[in-house]
Amino acid sequence: MRVGDRHFRSIWLEQDGWSVGAIDQRRLPHDFVTVRLATSGAAADAIRSMLVRGAPLIGATAAYGVALAMRADPSDIALDQACKTLMATRPTAINLRWALDEMRTLLRPLPPQQRTAAAYARATAIAEEDIAINQGIGRNGLELIEKIAATKQQGERINVLTHCNAGWLATVDWGTATAPVYLAHDRGHSIHVWVDETRPRNQGASLTAWELGHHGVPHTVIPDNTGGHLMQHGMVDLVIVGTDRVTADGDVCNKIGTYLKALAAHDNGVPFYVALPSPTIDFSVADGVREIPIEQRGAEEVTHMTGQTADGRIETVRIVPDGSPVANYGFDVTPARLVTGLITERGVLKPDRAALAAAFPERTAAAAE
Repeated sequence: MRVGDRHFRSIWLEQDGWSVGAIDQRRLPHDFVTVRLATSGAAADAIRSMLVRGAPLIGATAAYGVALAMRADPSDIALDQACKTLMATRPTAINLRWALDEMRTLLRPLPPQQRTAAAYARATAIAEEDIAINQGIGRNGLELIEKIAATKQQGERINVLTHCNAGWLATVDWGTATAPVYLAHDRGHSIHVWVDETRPRNQGASLTAWELGHHGVPHTVIPDNTGGHLMQHGMVDLVIVGTDRVTADGDVCNKIGTYLKALAAHDNGVPFYVALPSPTIDFSVADGVREIPIEQRGAEEVTHMTGQTADGRIETVRIVPDGSPVANYGFDVTPARLVTGLITERGVLKPDRAALAAAFPERTAAAAE
């Protein structure tokens, strides 16, 4: 996608052919900085610190992390240690486990001298597959937007509400929830996005708004608690969010606050869609509320905020009284009953086991093994 007049992906191989480049998302929206990852440990730190974030991008970064490990030491011990270290970085996003399983399954049977080349090839393929998947999500989601556009008066805008960042910064390119929006905008539809700020890390305000602005998509940043009001007043045509894990029965785990948006959408008759690549489906889990581990992050994400001062300095300030305890759950689970449909690369599916299994039989078979 576009950053100024240049095309960027969120992760790439550097010109040396082995180190990995990435955008430091912690510095956005005020500074656009790229970093070079030269070790598997650096890849793990990038995931853990949220230099990179978003389920699909976490998976791609982990795959490249294994490739970096194999370049340094292609032994069985190094492979196992790299996968263990990378797996421990973020517990909720299933794409992380999926990517590491892909790499381990491929590399374990190979002799050590073949592992480095094979690891880089598979990591690059995972990145390319993510782009193709997101383009498919975009095409299928575009059909939903165009059906709404057909009901509008000439020039009347289509209002989409989204939560957190499920854009190209959360994937390798295009994004999940944003892919249909970008396609609709590029086709000339009058589309506008309500961007939840998404406390406590403000990924909507700092990342989604930054993305949309660079692509020229009209948007408005709103406090997290505004969505229900907008829906009550007919100012939202549909909600599209991303996800970090979808269960076999269609429950959706996404950034904290998604469940509340789904409740508001259900109460006001607003379609609530979830855009997801197939590696985000976890066929080993049925009940999302009871079975998905919910990451609890550091208190400082709630107690402090970082921003740009009037004179251009980046400062971090405390907004919570000293001594006040903080709970910082990173995700919540939206039950399938509140989801209108799942936008995947293979179509818009009902959020249930039968539809998911029919669309992705190979994933169902792999989960049963």
